[in-house]
Amino acid sequence: MNAESIKVTKPKTKNFSFVDSIRCISMIGIIIEHCGVVSPNHYSRQFENIIESCIIQSFKFSTIAFFLIGGFLINHKFDEYTPFQYLKNRFKKTIGPWLFWIFILIMLGILDRFIAHSRGSAMGLVGSNFFLYLYETFTQLVLISPYWFILNFLICITVLLLFKKYLYNVWFGVALALFSLFYSLNIYEGWIATTHTTAIFGFIFYLWLGVYFNEYYDKVMGMIKAASWFIIITLALVSFCLAVGESTYLNSIGIKDAYNTLRLSNIIYSLIMFVLLLKVGSLNWLQRNLRPRETTFGIYLIHVIIIGRGLPLIFQPLELNFLEFNVWQNTGILLFRFLVVYSISFFLTKAIGKTKMKWMVGN
Repeated sequence: MNAESIKVTKPKTKNFSFVDSIRCISMIGIIIEHCGVVSPNHYSRQFENIIESCIIQSFKFSTIAFFLIGGFLINHKFDEYTPFQYLKNRFKKTIGPWLFWIFILIMLGILDRFIAHSRGSAMGLVGSNFFLYLYETFTQLVLISPYWFILNFLICITVLLLFKKYLYNVWFGVALALFSLFYSLNIYEGWIATTHTTAIFGFIFYLWLGVYFNEYYDKVMGMIKAASWFIIITLALVSFCLAVGESTYLNSIGIKDAYNTLRLSNIIYSLIMFVLLLKVGSLNWLQRNLRPRETTFGIYLIHVIIIGRGLPLIFQPLELNFLEFNVWQNTGILLFRFLVVYSISFFLTKAIGKTKMKWMVGN
């Protein structure tokens, strides 16, 4: 047989470029949420509170979408590596940068106390019990600040690895969904505190759902492509209105955590928005300019420091009283804060990524 007549057919590589688009949009939404300047539902006019609810709700799909994309990306790696190998690689690329930026934030806090002390202020706990200060600050950053979700994500991955043999079992997914539903009901009943720290098992379902989506990618995408734009957009708008309505109701009955990500209406909204983003597909211009694959983790790590330590340097000297501003003024300030935070975090991440210290941003 003539060897030249033999054709080797390579398996067609699937294009998952939409992942970077969703990852980037989700990170933008997460940072916008963290750039708020006033506590929710503080305006005297109900109309302004509803406008604020709409602004908050717009990107409230971001966290769940991020877990869905995370699960989608790790599915094939569960097959390529043993659980121990995967966790070792994941912790190496994640925990190191995570601890480094927590350390930087703690050091900045200590420096701030010394500067304040040089101007006549008391040293506080830094001076009276330094090790207690370190413990309390570290605990707060790990459990209360946005850095908590890095640890939460790793815990979720670990749980899926422990139950790897049930990974594609629908009933396993149902069990995880019940955990999420518990937190949805808990917002109303108050069985446990509604802070994101207590929702340690609330996001595993979405990570699992991402894994399941990857496994049945062709079937799912086939259904999404077959669905009409009108139906998906209509469902997104209806679920958005329901989510705004639920948060408005929760505010009216005095629930403090009225914008909790695990509200049932927000879960529905997030899943539909995820489908809509899948329908949109890859946004090449966004990927080309914002480079989400290389910058997303670094942006998340750095933005916490920019918000906590950078923005006060801009706004404190201005002595602005945000509580006196209307919703439109505060929205403008929020967007300005976002542009500052995202831009600085993005360019710092890119700059660090070009050096030997690129491990600091997970590269």
